[in-house]
Amino acid sequence: MKEQVLDNTPKKIRYIQFGVLSPQNMVKIAEFEITQRDLYMPESRTPIKGGVLDLRLGTTMKDAVCETCGQKMQECAGHWGYLKLVLPIFHIGYFRPVINILQEICKTCSRVMLDEADRRMYLRRLRAPGLDNLQRNRIIKQINDKCKKVTYCPHCNAVNGVVKKVGPMKITHDKYRLKRVDAEAEQFRKTFESAAASMPEIKPHISKAQDDLNPLRVLRLFQRISPEDCELLGLSEEHGRPEWYIWQYLPVPPSCIRPSVLQDDNSSNEDDLTAKLSEIIFTNAIIRAGLERGVTVMNLMEQWEFLQLAAAMYINSEMPGVPNANTGKPSRGLCQRLKGKQGRFRGNLSGKRVDFSGRTVISPDPNMRIDQVAVPERVAKVLTFPERVNRHNIHKLRQNVINGPFVHPGANFVQGANGFKRFLKFGNRQEIAADLQIGDLVERHLSDNDVVLFNRQPSLHRLSIMAHFAKVMPWRTFRFNECVCSPYNADFDGDEMNMHLPQTQEAKAEAIELMGVKNNLVTPRNGEPLIAATQDFITASYLLSHKDTFYTRGEFVQTCTMMGDGEMKIDLPPPVIWKPQRLWTGKQVFNVLFKPNKESKVLLNVEAKTKSFVKEEGRLPDMCPNDGWLVVQNSEIMCGLVDKAVVGDGNKNSVFYVILRDYGPIEAAKCMNRLAKLCARWLANRGFSIGISDVTPGERLSKIKFDQVTTAYAKCDDIIKDYNNGKLETMAGCNEEETMESMVSGILSNVRGDLGKVCMDELNMYNSPSIMARCGSKGSQINVSQMVACVGQQIISGSRIPDGFQDRSLPHFLKHSKSPPAKGFVRNSFYTGLSPTEFLFHAISGREGLVDTAVKTAETGYMARRLMKAFEDLVTHYDLSVRNSEGAMLQFCYGADGLDPMTIEGDGIPVEFARNLRHVKEITPPKADRGLLPWEINFFAEKETQRDIWQKNCMPTFIEMVLNFVNEKMAGKLAKIRKAHGLQSGLAIPDEDYMDIDIDEDEDSVVKNVVRNLFVVTERQLRDYLGVCLSKYLKAKIEPGTAVGAIGAQSIGEPGTQMTLKTFHFAGVASMNITLGVPRIKEIINAAKVISTPIIKCELHSNRDVRAARVVKGRVEKTTLGDVAMYMDEVYEPNETYILLRVDLEAINRLQLETNLHQIAHAIKTAPKLKMGQLDVQTSRPDIIRVYVHAKQDESMYYSLKALKRVLANVVITGLPSVVRAVISEKEGGKGAKQLLVEGYGLLEVMTTDGIVGKETTSNHIMEVAQVLGIEAARNTIINEIQVTMSSHGMTIDHRHVFLLGDIMTSKGEVLGITRFGISKMKDSVLSIASFEKTTDHLFEAALYSKKDGIVGVSEQIIMGIPMSIGTGLFKLIHKSMKNNIPSPRPLLFDI
Repeated sequence: MKEQVLDNTPKKIRYIQFGVLSPQNMVKIAEFEITQRDLYMPESRTPIKGGVLDLRLGTTMKDAVCETCGQKMQECAGHWGYLKLVLPIFHIGYFRPVINILQEICKTCSRVMLDEADRRMYLRRLRAPGLDNLQRNRIIKQINDKCKKVTYCPHCNAVNGVVKKVGPMKITHDKYRLKRVDAEAEQFRKTFESAAASMPEIKPHISKAQDDLNPLRVLRLFQRISPEDCELLGLSEEHGRPEWYIWQYLPVPPSCIRPSVLQDDNSSNEDDLTAKLSEIIFTNAIIRAGLERGVTVMNLMEQWEFLQLAAAMYINSEMPGVPNANTGKPSRGLCQRLKGKQGRFRGNLSGKRVDFSGRTVISPDPNMRIDQVAVPERVAKVLTFPERVNRHNIHKLRQNVINGPFVHPGANFVQGANGFKRFLKFGNRQEIAADLQIGDLVERHLSDNDVVLFNRQPSLHRLSIMAHFAKVMPWRTFRFNECVCSPYNADFDGDEMNMHLPQTQEAKAEAIELMGVKNNLVTPRNGEPLIAATQDFITASYLLSHKDTFYTRGEFVQTCTMMGDGEMKIDLPPPVIWKPQRLWTGKQVFNVLFKPNKESKVLLNVEAKTKSFVKEEGRLPDMCPNDGWLVVQNSEIMCGLVDKAVVGDGNKNSVFYVILRDYGPIEAAKCMNRLAKLCARWLANRGFSIGISDVTPGERLSKIKFDQVTTAYAKCDDIIKDYNNGKLETMAGCNEEETMESMVSGILSNVRGDLGKVCMDELNMYNSPSIMARCGSKGSQINVSQMVACVGQQIISGSRIPDGFQDRSLPHFLKHSKSPPAKGFVRNSFYTGLSPTEFLFHAISGREGLVDTAVKTAETGYMARRLMKAFEDLVTHYDLSVRNSEGAMLQFCYGADGLDPMTIEGDGIPVEFARNLRHVKEITPPKADRGLLPWEINFFAEKETQRDIWQKNCMPTFIEMVLNFVNEKMAGKLAKIRKAHGLQSGLAIPDEDYMDIDIDEDEDSVVKNVVRNLFVVTERQLRDYLGVCLSKYLKAKIEPGTAVGAIGAQSIGEPGTQMTLKTFHFAGVASMNITLGVPRIKEIINAAKVISTPIIKCELHSNRDVRAARVVKGRVEKTTLGDVAMYMDEVYEPNETYILLRVDLEAINRLQLETNLHQIAHAIKTAPKLKMGQLDVQTSRPDIIRVYVHAKQDESMYYSLKALKRVLANVVITGLPSVVRAVISEKEGGKGAKQLLVEGYGLLEVMTTDGIVGKETTSNHIMEVAQVLGIEAARNTIINEIQVTMSSHGMTIDHRHVFLLGDIMTSKGEVLGITRFGISKMKDSVLSIASFEKTTDHLFEAALYSKKDGIVGVSEQIIMGIPMSIGTGLFKLIHKSMKNNIPSPRPLLFDI
């Protein structure tokens, strides 16, 4: 058994305080001063006393003993030493802050250069309670900016100038740069006169003289800073005085941090840190000797600088501005040990290698249940589970001990009550087994039905690691049911997977409850089923459910036994044909599969359209000639084929999903197990294969193909001819070439599509590829058509194959040829074989796909990591609000309704009303109960929903939805039917007195029966129905403690991997490209300032009128002089030169521009781009403008004129300069209404243009929306843009995840991107942002500002090894200790 709660609870780390050690403390914690630069005694391997490897610092040898604590290498944690530096030096990590402090203090009196009023104001703001990082840093930056501008110190009136860094580790103070200190500068120069007299060669350099701030001076300045000033600098008096950030003593770390590695020839290989330290000691000794002996200043400064560099390299070896000496392998400084993927933070703290895990290749096994995994015996013998002996399992464990480590259900170790572990490979196992006591621990082998975690990398979402039950089997692979491939995204072409064995009973229980396969049949991204039948299973179901599949009793029973290993009790349904012989159909196999016997409670009711459904007006759906409408009533298939839409994944109308929602996951899993066994065995018996005959086209197909390709070529040739002759009419917003390309591409891509349809009709129904395409198990029309008919147009990044040689794609074609074959149209099929040029074009297109995939993986991986870091600590609390680990509120109610995306049945609603009504009416037949009248239905539903259980637990919106549905689809429908048959509609509620009068008593009973047959709802049915709605709603509420942040991040990051990378989409007009796919999502979550296709959508006041739209377009779109000028000429006359412009007034009218000659002239005059001084512009009617140039010198006149002519064409005369272009387009589904799409920035200007409805105008550029319309508008833009991008790729993401993204990006009051800058502004925790990026910078900053990390977030708790406060760690238990309270110590005499 597990131990009970302990009273002596271990100590818990409450927070981490960052800071630096003062020199006194450094010496205090050190054992001794290090003085020797040598490591070992000459000729021997004993470390020198007082050296860097002194044994008093701990040891790295296995046999040596630490001289401080007398422990062996394993036990001794190491001890510190110190090194006294002769001269202080700058610390590379605090170099930038030291400059900042120097900028803020006076370089004479060390006071912060603020006058008294400012000082008090800033101190008050810095001491305000509840300051977060962001605000605090802003105040400190304001102080810095203010102090930089001060020239005369307000306290001592000394001159202060610019402090800046020159070269690595050097700071200068340039006092006399400003004009207002000329008098002081003159005096400063005079001090050099005697020096200049003795050394004339320095005279020219005197003007450049600056004040050198060496570490010694800086140290003296810093020591004089008062505690109050420290506070203004953002430092803390107790954890980090300013002078502590300059090195006077250097701590020497224990030698176990930098172990020596012994070489074969008894020499040793020292660590980089050891080498650097000995270098620093050596330089230090040289400087000391120099100071004692006396040495030239030059030499001393050089050594001092060398010491600084050595110390800097010791901290950070990748120092900028320092050429890496000896270009061998760069040494690893302390920073390099922390940062990066293999560094301390990410490689050893946030993620570690673990014990009790195995990895091998995977293979399929349909005989496994979906929640099982077959584990090879050799893995089972290595992974062990520590089991406590109790009286129930002692016999089993004794047997295990006797079997030992080499026979499978054995054991590897036994641990007795004394804590001594015995390895069972040696020793007398019989004896050990006999001595087994209750309470001992036996590390037994993994055995059947142990819970294991099964995982496949890359783990993109939480379904990539799930809990299975183990089943120990022979051979060497992990085997599992193919239904579970899609969550892992696994296939069996050599993938490997990892398995972990939880080590405690709690871990086991938690794993199977939260991570079990049965509890994760749906994806949290949008609530669609992920675990369902795939490939072969779908094919088999499809073939089995054909109308012409008949079985005799023997065959039928045989097929039914396949689904349950012959051990399941089955109630045989009656046959469908009795005479001349009894026959059962394949569809009845499915009836048995859903409900094998009377004990099974599953009554399935589904109506769904399958893939082969053909819609036709006026025909009832279930009369589809292809049998394409599935109807299941009470677990009996009435009609319809079973294909991907019915048993496959990703569809909320599928059979398994309905069973899961109505009868729970266990029934759904049982059903899936039965299907897997049945399909695998049935298809193996029936046989299903593919041969060359399956892809051989028939005579007729070949002819159709030849004709279609020929006509398409002819059409293309006509278009190309028109284009070459310049007769092609351009499409809106495109030039001629684009128009031609778009038309030709359209024709050619249609060829392949049409041929695909022809193929599906031509190929017979037993053709394997076409069966697979029809039932959706693999492949599509296109694949079949490519094999049989025609491979089609090859496309590279959205266009036809570009030119690879000069003016042509390959030298096999004519130059400038635009014909289909020259631009990558492949007319052969894979069956007939490709010609060499076609083969190359096909290979090009294939290569693009590969490159794209590789690039995309890296992009989306990084994106997912950033999202996860930003979202990781968001969690729902017990009031269903979403807060981060610091307690900041992000949403008052998760997703605005507090529902879990995994349980959403309908489209964003927790209950699929219509289907549940059908279900309830099927399982609760009306029998002889009285049908309710329409008013009774409404009355009863309203009364029911007034009950407490509804009012307290449901959102008002949900109750309203239920009542609306009851009113429209039940009461309203009944009223309509009654009216149609001449009865009173019965919607009006009668008075109290007449309530029990039957309004139909005089009517004809036949009519009443007809109405009853068409639609009836009894009171019992209605009550059941409302009960179902309520229970489903209550199940759909999100659990407190759910890690909604992590799930949201995965739900946005995971679809990214399935998107294509480079994608453009035409926004109604061919020329308006919108970036989509991964680049667009990246722009949105980075909150990019510049995006690739900014587009502003405008509503027009008069949206039906094209002329009005043109006018508005003219107001918005920038028109340059070059667009409206007929010609521009230089004119040289004897006494003047000018540029003569003629304006095309007709074009101005046609473009509906609101401008005239004088405005154009004015625009030229005031154009900002012309760097010509004042221009002289004259106009003469009707359309001539003269621009005169006044040259400064005579000879430059010609050049000025030419330069002017070059820039004149680009002068903007009307419209907004920031707009690239505007296009008028039809609104989607707006029935001829127009809207204006503006490409470019300038939302504010566009909104305020006349003729545009400002309130309806929006941009896809988030930062601009935030500036113009505010933060809420930006949040809505983020949400809409993500949803649009995802849906354009056919992905659906539950809006709750996207809301969370919008909220986290805007919660601080400005739009923060999810980048290293945004994340460090969102979080205050040091460890959390240090474990993300720029590790060492954040740690140095934390030590500088003496930050305190409360260890509340997820990253920090993982790093510190504390259970995280999310999920099952959210709640706290209060436990009263049984110990006696120790009285508090009495104060001592001198303490009072």
